[in-house]
Amino acid sequence: MSVTRLHAIVVLLMLALTCGPAQAQPAVPANPPLPDRELVIATREVPPFAMKQKDGSWRGISIALWHRIANRLHLRYRFVEQTTNQEMLDGLAKGTFDAAIAAITITAARERMVDFSLPYYTAGLGVAVSTGEPRWRAIFQTLFSFGFLQAVSILLGLAMCVGFLIWLLERQQTEHFRGGARGLGTGVWWSATAMTQAGAGEHAPATLPGRLVAIGWMIASVIAVAVFTAGVTSALTQRELQGAVHDARDLRHAHVGAVANSPAVSYLDREHISHRSFPTALDALKALQAGELDAFVHDKPLLTWLVLQDFSAKLRVLDIVLQQEHYAIALPKVSNPLQQVINAPLLEETESDWWDRTVFQYLGKKQPE
Repeated sequence: MSVTRLHAIVVLLMLALTCGPAQAQPAVPANPPLPDRELVIATREVPPFAMKQKDGSWRGISIALWHRIANRLHLRYRFVEQTTNQEMLDGLAKGTFDAAIAAITITAARERMVDFSLPYYTAGLGVAVSTGEPRWRAIFQTLFSFGFLQAVSILLGLAMCVGFLIWLLERQQTEHFRGGARGLGTGVWWSATAMTQAGAGEHAPATLPGRLVAIGWMIASVIAVAVFTAGVTSALTQRELQGAVHDARDLRHAHVGAVANSPAVSYLDREHISHRSFPTALDALKALQAGELDAFVHDKPLLTWLVLQDFSAKLRVLDIVLQQEHYAIALPKVSNPLQQVINAPLLEETESDWWDRTVFQYLGKKQPE
């Protein structure tokens, strides 16, 4: 072999060693192909997110979103109706369904069973209450409330203290205040009579110190009774206008309802708020309308829809949110090509004007920021 040929071979080998690593590019993993079959999508009636029409078709906020995503991905699918969220999640865990969409909230317990897409709607727990309650019930609840009993106890305590002071000043010089229990009782009785403005002339103090205390007490009692009366009137008016519950703190002292095995039950248990469970939201709303409950806690957009449709005359939803919740599409944990491709079209749709119009169409307002 000639030197020239040997040199050429060496040069070629060096070029191969130098260029080889540069040409070997890491493989970019491609998304697995979507199944060329009809997907089975679980859903259930949860107005206004999923509603079944008389002809068997489906509509609603979540259904409209799925239609848009499926069109982007060129998917063939059919909906399979289920009764509860738990049935849908169990079907996903067993591999019966390819996805589930309705009004499924992301929770830690559910995350152990299935996977979720990115959230497409953020809401929270709302509270439905009666638009009003019988006047006798409002009076009864006000008179036996802790605040009312506390105020009465303070007034009685002040009257007893003033009566005791009057007895100390008058027992040596005024006949009707003489004696132990009898004189003390007269002092307390006079103090209570003066406080209620029922007449303070009878059995009044006779000494100068006693009369000075009496004058101060009569002036102070006028103010105390006026404040007490105004507070009771305000409480009664508020109960008539807003019901027994008007913020989250009132739930601890009210008869509260929730749907069994729902996020509302988890919230109420965590906050140590006693409650009564119902199989469906409609059952709970009927109980609230009948006066069996003071409040019903449920997903706020669903609650708003139900009240507006069937209970707007007697029930209303308070303008408070107890706990933030995120709705998402549920997917099986087993290998599923939808897991890798569904989030991009979901974000594109929920960031569009179409999404704002859709939410406004069903709920009458945009999604909360």
